[in-house]
Amino acid sequence: MQINLRKFKKEVDDKKKERKKIFKSFEKVKSGTLDRVFEEKHDEVFSEIDCLDCANCCKTATPVFKNKDIETISKRLKIKPKDFIDKYVYLDHENDYVLQKTPCSFLNKDNTCSIYDIRPLACAGYPHTNRRKINSMLPLTEKNTTICPAANEIVKRVFNELESVKK
Repeated sequence: MQINLRKFKKEVDDKKKERKKIFKSFEKVKSGTLDRVFEEKHDEVFSEIDCLDCANCCKTATPVFKNKDIETISKRLKIKPKDFIDKYVYLDHENDYVLQKTPCSFLNKDNTCSIYDIRPLACAGYPHTNRRKINSMLPLTEKNTTICPAANEIVKRVFNELESVKK
């Protein structure tokens, strides 16, 4: 599946109300059912989409860097954690370390990640659509549908699956 980011962004902007309704409907679904369908659609979509064709998350969003992430990456870069913090991240209003700028400093021109094997946990799990208790993450998932074409497609397929079961 080829990704056209311009078309994706327009669709996201045009379908705000529809997306709100979809997420409202998810609140009424049993947790186990929602988890199962999300996991199934996550696997299905990621068998069709290659993140390297897009990397919109790395270009426009910032992950949370836990202290362990900072320590591991600093060690690899052969700098002190304090120097890593000074150069790459800052504490946001929620007291989380996030990138100072986007696109991510570790994003290569070919959309690969220069620290892929030690990337932050938040990056490794993105867009978090295959996690247990997805119902507790619906606000984050909704936000991710505006950044990640795969997350957006997963949500559409989950909604369609749940609607077809209702009929």
